[in-house]
Amino acid sequence: EVQLVESGGGLVQAGGSLRLSCAASGFTGDDYAIGWFRQAPGKGREGVSCISSSDGSTNYADSVQGRFTISSDHAKKMVYLQMDSLKPEDTAVYYCAADRRSILCRWGSWRPYAYWGQGTQVTVSS
Repeated sequence: EVQLVESGGGLVQAGGSLRLSCAASGFTGDDYAIGWFRQAPGKGREGVSCISSSDGSTNYADSVQGRFTISSDHAKKMVYLQMDSLKPEDTAVYYCAADRRSILCRWGSWRPYAYWGQGTQVTVSS
């Protein structure tokens, strides 16, 4: 059973930084994608960033490009999202998600992934 557990959310002032962590377990094989999605109050869920296990390629939403950095520790099955220069519009519940199709990330597709964590709240005050 695939399980994803997020941590690291919280309250930060605009311009500050946070690092989210995602612990993934239950995967077999080496071909998968892990991504971060977010959902702000009253809005739909949007893709933020992803990383492909097969080649380490990454993708970012335009709204976070240059401010957020995704990384992974393949051996520990951990994925991190370093969020810098945070803005109030980054306020949302952030979800870690995974899919056995790494091509989703390599193609920059934000269609829903197969497995989801419970989410962690990120609040950026102005």
